[in-house]
Amino acid sequence: MPRFFVSVENVEHGSVRVVGDDAWHIARSLRMAVGESITVCDTDGNVHECTLEKITDGEVFAKIESSAKAESESPVRVVLYQALPKGDKMDVIVQKAVEMGACKIVPFFSERCVSRPDAKSLEKKCARWQRIALEAAKQCGRGVVPEIGDPLSYEQMLTQASKASLGCFCYEGEGTRSIRDIFENAKGISDISLVVGSEGGFSEKEAEEAGRCLTLAGLGKRILRCESAPAFALACISYQFEL
Repeated sequence: MPRFFVSVENVEHGSVRVVGDDAWHIARSLRMAVGESITVCDTDGNVHECTLEKITDGEVFAKIESSAKAESESPVRVVLYQALPKGDKMDVIVQKAVEMGACKIVPFFSERCVSRPDAKSLEKKCARWQRIALEAAKQCGRGVVPEIGDPLSYEQMLTQASKASLGCFCYEGEGTRSIRDIFENAKGISDISLVVGSEGGFSEKEAEEAGRCLTLAGLGKRILRCESAPAFALACISYQFEL
């Protein structure tokens, strides 16, 4: 069944209002008709099963038949902090992070980031990543659309990431604890910060700084690519806290 996301303000009096590109998609691309069914998720994490009542190119109204809290969301809030990689690797990282349950993806700059776009280019990239997050959320049945955060400096990232109940800094160097041990001993946490590097990982200096406020987490005996590491770590979180 087609899935769409709306602001909670668009849900009232037993009806849902879908506007913009999604309304056009319903009317023109899907060629749906009054009486057909759609699923609509709002920004409060509610899932509404609806019947179409009125369709135009710019606005669609649907009657809510039933509502429930989304069951596809992780019991812990996971924010992925990803150092900017080269090329289109971030596209894949965003898509897979959404599928794996991350609620937010925040790009940041580290010493070994080769990709350093200017402000205008970075704004366009963030808009594209948000569109990718939306499409991934629709495809995998998420109850909310994960947010793409504003790009941060390394210091800003550490400040934000350290505010979580558990902060994991993925690192292949010395002084790490296994990610399995970290998660198995994490009791009663509500949120996790997951920090992953770009190509080449992190410098020793960066790891030393991170170790003062985050837990250095080892991801096993093999070195993972920057586009593989976040999916691997998020899968470990899902195994420990969801399955």
